[in-house]
Amino acid sequence: MKMSTLKLTLRLISLIKGKTARETLMEKGIWEETRLKFPYNPMAKFYQTGDEAMTNDADLSYYGVISIGTPPQSFNVIFDTGSSNLWVPSVYCSSQACQNHAEFNPSQSSTFTWANKPVSIQYGTGSMTGQLAYDTVSVGGISVTQQIFGASQTEAPFMANMVADGILGLAFPNLAASGATPVFDNMMSQGLVSQNLFSVYLSGNSAEGSVVSFGNIESNYYTGQIAWIPLSSETYWQINMDSVTINGNTVACSGGCQAIIDTGTSLIVGPTTDINNINSWVGATTDQYGDASVNCNNIPNMPDVTFTLNGNAFTISASAYTSQNSNGCMTGFGNGGTQQLWILGDVFIRQYYAIFDRQNNYVGLAQAA
Repeated sequence: MKMSTLKLTLRLISLIKGKTARETLMEKGIWEETRLKFPYNPMAKFYQTGDEAMTNDADLSYYGVISIGTPPQSFNVIFDTGSSNLWVPSVYCSSQACQNHAEFNPSQSSTFTWANKPVSIQYGTGSMTGQLAYDTVSVGGISVTQQIFGASQTEAPFMANMVADGILGLAFPNLAASGATPVFDNMMSQGLVSQNLFSVYLSGNSAEGSVVSFGNIESNYYTGQIAWIPLSSETYWQINMDSVTINGNTVACSGGCQAIIDTGTSLIVGPTTDINNINSWVGATTDQYGDASVNCNNIPNMPDVTFTLNGNAFTISASAYTSQNSNGCMTGFGNGGTQQLWILGDVFIRQYYAIFDRQNNYVGLAQAA
């Protein structure tokens, strides 16, 4: 397919690392009561059959701006490789979560049409319901015409605590609720990307510097070689994990397991017994909510944790897998319950630049610069 160089100019979306729901709720002094009301259930979006799901992830912090409609209306969205739908709040939504976020107004867009189909997306703590519609969606200078998206009419209460207005899913079409074509699939079919891949760089501590790049591998965001890992399932960005080791000892995923590279999950999540074992090996104490705390002064002496994926070792140091908030220091290893699936979320992706290759169905991982 021939492409004009003009069309392929700006392909980088800057992501902002904003305040997390946990930080906001701690500042308001209502974190403890909120977490009781909305228990952390990181696996909720992976239980679904058919409909996409999200969860009340209190530590999500990366979002970017897209626009919908003509003239454009702007929204902050989470670019989520663990789901496949695009949705934003609409003016027809009366939930509290919509009131404090940007709302799409169909009557102000000349390119808008309703799809006459409802959409329902399940959450760990409730759901988003709405109507599907078509409009022009602009993502980092790429204008996707006739993109199907959800305009929400109700949203789960926990969403009111999040910075992002909505979600842009980057997983495979067969996961999409109501059979809605994902944004990246339309980018490919409309010839808007030079390669059928996108890549993600998540910066560590700074608010700025994180990017999603559509159609390109950005060599300035990684060092060394890219390890290409074939997908084991083309639904999520799912791959084979061989083991999790500390100081040469297998501490989790003994005999192999399945892992998902997920920008829409903040932590590294695994089965309860495995996660408890890792947290105990690194010297963490786990509370009743599953938060694993460590003494901040011990971090320099805590061991590396190595994830071996398809024969390639990816090591995460203690400074990378711990974080500090007003309550002290926590590990980034989260309890996923009885599900045998692992989620390698932002704690992992901050260390390893991630390339999501739809042409060849591979994930590429390289040491983040």
